[in-house]
Amino acid sequence: MLMESDRFLNPVLREFYKEKDVVMEERRMRTETQPVGKLLEEFLAVAYKAHPYGQPVIGHMSDLEALTRSEAEAFFRTHYGPTNLTMAIVGDVDPARVKALATEYFGRIPARPHPRPVETVEPPQQGERRVIIEDPAQPFVLIGYHKPGINHPDNAVFDAITDIVGMGRTSRLYKSLVKEKRIAMYASGFQGMPGNKYPGLFLFYAVPARGHSSQECEEAIYAEIERLKDEVVDAEDLKKAKTRARAAVIRQLRSNSGLAGQLTAFEVMTGDWRNLFKQIDQIDQVTAEDIQRVARQYFTTKNRTVGIIQTTTSENES
Repeated sequence: MLMESDRFLNPVLREFYKEKDVVMEERRMRTETQPVGKLLEEFLAVAYKAHPYGQPVIGHMSDLEALTRSEAEAFFRTHYGPTNLTMAIVGDVDPARVKALATEYFGRIPARPHPRPVETVEPPQQGERRVIIEDPAQPFVLIGYHKPGINHPDNAVFDAITDIVGMGRTSRLYKSLVKEKRIAMYASGFQGMPGNKYPGLFLFYAVPARGHSSQECEEAIYAEIERLKDEVVDAEDLKKAKTRARAAVIRQLRSNSGLAGQLTAFEVMTGDWRNLFKQIDQIDQVTAEDIQRVARQYFTTKNRTVGIIQTTTSENES
């Protein structure tokens, strides 16, 4: 309590400019030498026109170059105060003692106004958006569909779709694109890009195999999406998906650190830590008809953004 509270009470931004240079170099490496990182940044910028989810987490390079120590300190004072702090303590502890220590050490941090909430809502997308990155690297395809945030009633349905379509070697995408058609080295799909608290994206992606193109993989992904819309998921497949989804929730709670992390995450993202333990019930209530309805509602042409790495001949080979 003493050590952690002191980080908030008396922050010392030691070696600020040295660390800033490290962050700038990491960002440069990610966007200049890692084609998938470059594609993802451009992809999100195209997918989002208004909401902050479309902006790089640490800002653009020009933001980093202009950032001063005083600006960093002002940001810290605004966002790292008691009104914006959530703490979870898990283990064999005495709750009364924990509360007393928290009051003694964290209670000394001056109260600050609540940071301004995110008020911008991403407007509905009116047509397909597409971004192509030309690079000598391995081809790659991303397909994202806008979806509601974590508190929406359909969130558990997207979890079920993630398991059925995109999780692991038993998923539909992997079996179709990798095992059967052999047009991809890997294929998957999941919800929550780039975050879960606010409306995000359900993301499908594939890494084309040698001799095959991103376009082939893109069309194969669409075929699996249409299958979700046209065919009701088999009862046994849905049962297995629910079982795996429940197991995934439980696995995250096995350790004290995992439980603490999930408690704080659900408190911050949903507004109530108790929602962590409501997940299993929500998963159990998902029906095959729910999956078909959600696929038809959200996985539409006008609601999608497509990102492609188009392989080009390197300068050394030209």
